[in-house]
Amino acid sequence: MIIDRIAHWRRYDGGTAWEAAMGFLETLNPAREEPERVPILGDDVFARIMSYPTRTPAEAVLEAHDVYIDIQASLVGSEAIAWFPRADLAVETPYDAEKDAVFFQKNVVPPAMVCNLPGQFTLLFPEDAHMPQLVTGDAPETVKKVVIKLRADLWGRKA
Repeated sequence: MIIDRIAHWRRYDGGTAWEAAMGFLETLNPAREEPERVPILGDDVFARIMSYPTRTPAEAVLEAHDVYIDIQASLVGSEAIAWFPRADLAVETPYDAEKDAVFFQKNVVPPAMVCNLPGQFTLLFPEDAHMPQLVTGDAPETVKKVVIKLRADLWGRKA
Protein backbone atom coordinates (compact mmCIF):
# COMPACT_ATOMS: atom_id res chain seq x y z
CA MET A 1 0.00 0.00 0.00
CA ILE A 2 1.15 3.52 -0.79
CA ILE A 3 -0.48 6.61 0.69
CA ASP A 4 0.67 10.02 -0.50
CA ARG A 5 -0.32 13.38 -1.89
CA ILE A 6 -1.29 13.40 -5.58
CA ALA A 7 1.35 16.11 -6.11
CA HIS A 8 4.05 13.58 -5.10
CA TRP A 9 3.13 10.77 -7.52
CA ARG A 10 6.29 11.25 -9.62
CA ARG A 11 8.37 9.93 -6.70
CA TYR A 12 7.24 6.40 -7.57
CA ASP A 13 8.65 4.53 -10.55
CA GLY A 14 5.44 2.76 -11.47
CA GLY A 15 6.04 2.77 -15.22
CA THR A 16 4.10 3.99 -18.22
CA ALA A 17 0.67 2.81 -17.05
CA TRP A 18 1.23 4.52 -13.68
CA GLU A 19 2.14 7.77 -15.47
CA ALA A 20 -1.05 7.58 -17.55
CA ALA A 21 -3.20 6.84 -14.49
CA MET A 22 -1.81 9.65 -12.39
CA GLY A 23 -1.80 12.08 -15.31
CA PHE A 24 -5.52 11.40 -15.64
CA LEU A 25 -6.04 11.85 -11.89
CA GLU A 26 -4.39 15.28 -12.03
CA THR A 27 -6.90 16.42 -14.68
CA LEU A 28 -10.05 15.59 -12.68
CA ASN A 29 -12.20 18.52 -11.63
CA PRO A 30 -14.41 17.56 -8.66
CA ALA A 31 -17.20 19.88 -9.86
CA ARG A 32 -17.30 18.46 -13.39
CA GLU A 33 -19.61 15.59 -14.26
CA GLU A 34 -17.68 12.57 -15.50
CA PRO A 35 -18.88 9.30 -17.01
CA GLU A 36 -18.98 6.37 -14.58
CA ARG A 37 -16.22 4.49 -16.46
CA VAL A 38 -13.40 6.29 -18.26
CA PRO A 39 -10.86 4.37 -20.35
CA ILE A 40 -7.32 5.65 -19.90
CA LEU A 41 -5.30 2.90 -21.62
CA GLY A 42 -8.15 0.64 -22.70
CA ASP A 43 -8.69 -2.25 -20.29
CA ASP A 44 -5.13 -1.92 -18.97
CA VAL A 45 -5.92 1.30 -17.08
CA PHE A 46 -9.38 2.74 -16.54
CA ALA A 47 -11.20 4.87 -13.99
CA ARG A 48 -14.50 4.43 -12.21
CA ILE A 49 -16.01 7.63 -10.84
CA MET A 50 -18.71 7.27 -8.21
CA SER A 51 -20.64 9.02 -5.45
CA TYR A 52 -22.11 7.34 -2.38
CA PRO A 53 -22.68 7.83 1.35
CA THR A 54 -19.97 6.43 3.61
CA ARG A 55 -20.78 3.33 5.67
CA THR A 56 -20.09 1.64 8.96
CA PRO A 57 -17.72 -1.36 8.98
CA ALA A 58 -20.75 -3.65 9.38
CA GLU A 59 -22.15 -2.35 6.06
CA ALA A 60 -18.87 -2.24 4.11
CA VAL A 61 -17.10 -5.09 2.30
CA LEU A 62 -13.56 -6.36 2.75
CA GLU A 63 -12.04 -7.16 -0.63
CA ALA A 64 -8.89 -7.67 -2.68
CA HIS A 65 -8.14 -7.93 -6.39
CA ASP A 66 -5.82 -10.22 -8.38
CA VAL A 67 -5.59 -8.51 -11.78
CA TYR A 68 -5.75 -4.79 -10.96
CA ILE A 69 -4.09 -2.39 -8.56
CA ASP A 70 -6.54 0.14 -7.08
CA ILE A 71 -5.64 3.82 -6.96
CA GLN A 72 -8.35 5.40 -4.80
CA ALA A 73 -8.80 9.15 -4.42
CA SER A 74 -11.60 11.18 -2.85
CA LEU A 75 -12.61 14.14 -5.00
CA VAL A 76 -15.25 15.55 -2.63
CA GLY A 77 -15.59 14.56 1.01
CA SER A 78 -13.56 11.96 2.85
CA GLU A 79 -13.74 8.28 3.62
CA ALA A 80 -11.72 5.86 5.66
CA ILE A 81 -10.14 2.78 4.13
CA ALA A 82 -9.23 -0.11 6.42
CA TRP A 83 -6.15 -2.09 5.33
CA PHE A 84 -5.37 -5.75 6.00
CA PRO A 85 -2.62 -8.13 4.82
CA ARG A 86 -4.54 -10.40 2.47
CA ALA A 87 -2.62 -13.51 3.51
CA ASP A 88 -3.93 -13.20 7.09
CA LEU A 89 -7.65 -13.25 6.19
CA ALA A 90 -10.26 -15.97 5.82
CA VAL A 91 -12.10 -16.00 2.50
CA GLU A 92 -15.85 -15.44 2.69
CA THR A 93 -16.61 -15.39 -1.06
CA PRO A 94 -14.03 -16.98 -3.40
CA TYR A 95 -12.34 -15.03 -6.17
CA ASP A 96 -14.61 -14.07 -9.07
CA ALA A 97 -12.51 -13.43 -12.20
CA GLU A 98 -15.29 -11.45 -13.90
CA LYS A 99 -15.42 -8.98 -10.99
CA ASP A 100 -11.70 -9.33 -10.17
CA ALA A 101 -12.65 -9.56 -6.50
CA VAL A 102 -12.41 -11.87 -3.53
CA PHE A 103 -14.26 -11.02 -0.32
CA PHE A 104 -13.09 -11.80 3.20
CA GLN A 105 -14.59 -12.30 6.64
CA LYS A 106 -14.58 -9.09 8.68
CA ASN A 107 -13.94 -10.50 12.14
CA VAL A 108 -10.47 -8.96 12.54
CA VAL A 109 -9.21 -5.54 13.59
CA PRO A 110 -7.54 -3.65 10.74
CA PRO A 111 -3.80 -3.11 11.29
CA ALA A 112 -4.09 0.28 9.55
CA MET A 113 -6.74 2.85 8.69
CA VAL A 114 -6.34 5.60 6.10
CA CYS A 115 -8.44 8.74 5.94
CA ASN A 116 -8.65 9.37 2.20
CA LEU A 117 -8.93 13.14 1.74
CA PRO A 118 -9.09 15.23 -1.44
CA GLY A 119 -5.58 15.81 -2.76
CA GLN A 120 -4.20 12.43 -1.76
CA PHE A 121 -4.29 8.89 -3.13
CA THR A 122 -4.18 5.40 -1.69
CA LEU A 123 -2.64 2.71 -3.89
CA LEU A 124 -3.60 -0.88 -3.07
CA PHE A 125 -1.69 -3.83 -4.54
CA PRO A 126 -3.20 -7.33 -4.92
CA GLU A 127 -1.74 -8.35 -1.52
CA ASP A 128 -3.55 -5.41 0.15
CA ALA A 129 -7.05 -6.36 1.27
CA HIS A 130 -9.10 -3.25 1.91
CA MET A 131 -12.44 -2.05 3.21
CA PRO A 132 -13.23 1.32 1.57
CA GLN A 133 -16.27 3.59 1.89
CA LEU A 134 -16.00 3.88 5.67
CA VAL A 135 -17.38 6.80 7.65
CA THR A 136 -14.70 9.15 9.04
CA GLY A 137 -16.73 11.06 11.61
CA ASP A 138 -19.88 10.60 13.62
CA ALA A 139 -22.23 10.46 10.63
CA PRO A 140 -22.12 9.30 7.03
CA GLU A 141 -21.25 11.86 4.37
CA THR A 142 -21.53 11.73 0.60
CA VAL A 143 -18.20 11.15 -1.11
CA LYS A 144 -17.32 11.64 -4.77
CA LYS A 145 -14.43 9.36 -5.55
CA VAL A 146 -12.36 7.90 -8.35
CA VAL A 147 -10.93 4.40 -8.39
CA ILE A 148 -8.34 3.91 -11.09
CA LYS A 149 -7.76 0.29 -12.03
CA LEU A 150 -4.21 -0.39 -13.24
CA ARG A 151 -3.30 -3.90 -14.38
CA ALA A 152 -0.88 -5.15 -11.72
CA ASP A 153 1.49 -6.79 -14.21
CA LEU A 154 2.12 -3.36 -15.74
CA TRP A 155 3.41 -1.83 -12.48
CA GLY A 156 6.98 -0.66 -13.00
CA ARG A 157 7.07 -1.44 -16.75
CA LYS A 158 8.04 1.20 -19.28
CA ALA A 159 6.35 1.12 -22.70
